[in-house]
Amino acid sequence: MPIWLYQTRPLYAAIVIMIVIETISLLGLFLARHFLIRRFHASEGINDAISGTVQAIGVFYGITVGLIAVAVWNTYSQAGDLVSREAASIGAIYRDVGGYPSPLREQMRSHIREYTVFVIEKAWPEQRTGRVPEGGVEILDELQSGLFSFEPSTQGQAALHAETLRAYNNLIEYRRLRIDAVESGLSDVMWAVIWAGAIISIGVAYFFRIDDAKLHALLVALMAGFLAIVIFMIVINDKPFYGSVSVSADPYKIILERLIDRGK
Repeated sequence: MPIWLYQTRPLYAAIVIMIVIETISLLGLFLARHFLIRRFHASEGINDAISGTVQAIGVFYGITVGLIAVAVWNTYSQAGDLVSREAASIGAIYRDVGGYPSPLREQMRSHIREYTVFVIEKAWPEQRTGRVPEGGVEILDELQSGLFSFEPSTQGQAALHAETLRAYNNLIEYRRLRIDAVESGLSDVMWAVIWAGAIISIGVAYFFRIDDAKLHALLVALMAGFLAIVIFMIVINDKPFYGSVSVSADPYKIILERLIDRGK
């Protein structure tokens, strides 16, 4: 799909997809009725045969597109869950380091806040334009150095340190998965299947023997409109971190506002 379509507001994207599909479908119907259909000999009951073909193709295409739509929605949902988990791990680390002695506690909390602000203000805008965010590694490296330099002196500190390291490893894992998911989306092959199936589904409807051209156009327009809605749904959820409708950075903002900055 064109990249600019993902950056467009959902309403405008829906209108564009609807207009393009409807226009091409009705133009194809016009050409088929004037130059193609009249070349075939239509026997009685031809519409029944065409109707059966339309139903058969519609079932297989519907199942295919339905499975794709479900997969796309699952990807979008998993991306949102991944963001929540990363934000939760930030909050867990921030609370855990509160048990460390000063000044190490203040230093590590400062790094955690710096990383959270980086994700919100720098990483997220880059992700929404389709770019893999760069940076943040230096901040996490400094936080890691502080964690690795700490030597627990009591059993309680050892347990707290182990839990903090576990939360830090979770943060690294979720961050890596989020970055990998930035470039996720349907492959060109899958989009080719979607468009080829749409063309065949609508194209078969051209062969109905309907004397009233307006009625024929109305039926084709309804089919095309339904396909446009389904394709729009796939487009809007295809790239979870890209475009105007993307996974929100709100979980990080909540951690920053209600936990990290609450005591300031």
